[in-house]
Amino acid sequence: MCGILAIFGCTDNSQAKRARIIELSRRLRHRGPDWSGLHCHEDCYLAHQRLAIVDPTSGDQPLYNEDKTIIVTVNGEIYNHMDLRAKLKSHEFRTGSDCEVIAHLYEEYGEDFVDMLDGMFSFVLLDTRDRSFIAARDPIGITPLYMGWGLDGSIWFASEMKALSDDCERFISFLPGHIYSSKSGELRRWYNPPWYSECIPSTPYEPLVLRKAFEKAVVKRLMTDVPFGVLLSGGLDSSLVAAVASRYLAESNVSRQWGSKLHTFCVGLEGSPDLKAAREVADYLGTHHHEFHFTVQEGIDAIEEVIYHIETYDVTTVRASTPMFLMSRKIKSLGVKMVLSGEGSDEIFGGYLYFHKAPNKEEFHEETCRKIKALHLYDCLRANKSTSAWGVEARVPFLDKDFINVAMDIDPQWKMVRAGVGRIEKWVLRNAFDDDQNPYLPKHILYRQKEQFSDGVGYSWIDGLKDHANRNVSDAMLTKASFIYPENTPTTKEAYYYRTVFEKFFPKNAARSTVPGGPSIACSTAKALEWDAAWSKNPDPSGRAALGIHAAAYNEEADTLASVNNTSLMLDIPQKLQEGIVEATATAV
Repeated sequence: MCGILAIFGCTDNSQAKRARIIELSRRLRHRGPDWSGLHCHEDCYLAHQRLAIVDPTSGDQPLYNEDKTIIVTVNGEIYNHMDLRAKLKSHEFRTGSDCEVIAHLYEEYGEDFVDMLDGMFSFVLLDTRDRSFIAARDPIGITPLYMGWGLDGSIWFASEMKALSDDCERFISFLPGHIYSSKSGELRRWYNPPWYSECIPSTPYEPLVLRKAFEKAVVKRLMTDVPFGVLLSGGLDSSLVAAVASRYLAESNVSRQWGSKLHTFCVGLEGSPDLKAAREVADYLGTHHHEFHFTVQEGIDAIEEVIYHIETYDVTTVRASTPMFLMSRKIKSLGVKMVLSGEGSDEIFGGYLYFHKAPNKEEFHEETCRKIKALHLYDCLRANKSTSAWGVEARVPFLDKDFINVAMDIDPQWKMVRAGVGRIEKWVLRNAFDDDQNPYLPKHILYRQKEQFSDGVGYSWIDGLKDHANRNVSDAMLTKASFIYPENTPTTKEAYYYRTVFEKFFPKNAARSTVPGGPSIACSTAKALEWDAAWSKNPDPSGRAALGIHAAAYNEEADTLASVNNTSLMLDIPQKLQEGIVEATATAV
């Protein structure tokens, strides 16, 4: 990942202003410690902090077209850049950077080229020929981007809020799948896939089609000129990423440079569920596995730094970002600069445990659409910023544009939990990789129950965070929370504690408005709370709050729920999973 900063319409073009922009760009250097660049044209500035992944020797930014009339600063990876170069035979490329293609595509096609890009990206482009500029963000928001306005009328763009919050009166999170054009002065959505309208699809489930689409998504993300690995929690999603990467690594170009033995990484408290499961998967796949431990106190000590980097006070995000932040530091110390990760699968396939209670396929599908559209505020933000804090790039195959189209076109009836016939959460994905002839994973891993990252690193992690918050936030403080924080008022001491840390770094109203709010159960949207009346009594984002579903659900509430509503779910599902006897079935819907 890189860091970008761009300002247009500065009334002050003095040396002091240039120095200020360099200072602000330096706040993003953790994202790109390998090189810094700055281009100034009249009242426009484009700055870049580079993390060199592809073409480390010549791909420094900003990048240009042939006569340097078009300048672009990019954060991300363009996986189909070689195919795009082939369409631009009349153009002369100066570097081997995958991002240089953006300047030439604009020159060839104008503003309507963004949908041709296959990758994760945020970029800002200046056309000096008519003093116009555009900014765009990838379809799902894997890479972060903020947009702001200065009192002098200037317009700002930055990879992280910390680079513009002090100098902009107002700023927002730039919407995924959108482009801003100075010619129209408006944001418009360039990404318009069929699923975005939330219409219910009816395409039959084809396991091999889904499998091939995911394998292709993983393989294209092996594009790298630096050492890489896979974040492996031992759950379904990360294990599939590791399994596919391991299977195809020897055939890829990267193996000639870095070898065909995959490196995998896991973090957790001593004895945590993830550590055990990840070790088993790594042994099965034959990877070079790295296991990192942290203590609850080490995690708590890092909280303030984590919130500074991830720029949110959302409880689930802070919980999960902290171990990922600690792990990324260890990964970087090993010389690794890029990792593959498993984010996005739960949103696409309804993998969170609360989906067990979806009343029908229509509401199931609509909830998955809502979850994907909000990923840039949650898991994408976490995966990107907690790794970029240490100059590590996270790539997410499940959020591949083509794979999402395939997966979201499946009739959602196939995705719904049907315990009576052995269909647990994400059954369509598990079944697609359930190959007895050439197994990807052991059966009991393939059918392991969903474990949220903040839970899987060790249940005492969340319990320790709550205890710490209880010691630092009094009952009186929480009671008066609505007076101190009238917007997105924290309802728990843990949320209150994170909010105070966030406000210390980002005190402006615009900053707190970039963070989503509202009640949640096991990572649900507020709308999905309507699926079960009992959930409103325990609005905790942990997977263990999915009472009667999670094998380690909060006990007291689980007992209450079981006595009230134990007929709507197969309460022996966790036991079936532990025994590894869930059967894949192709029974027609």
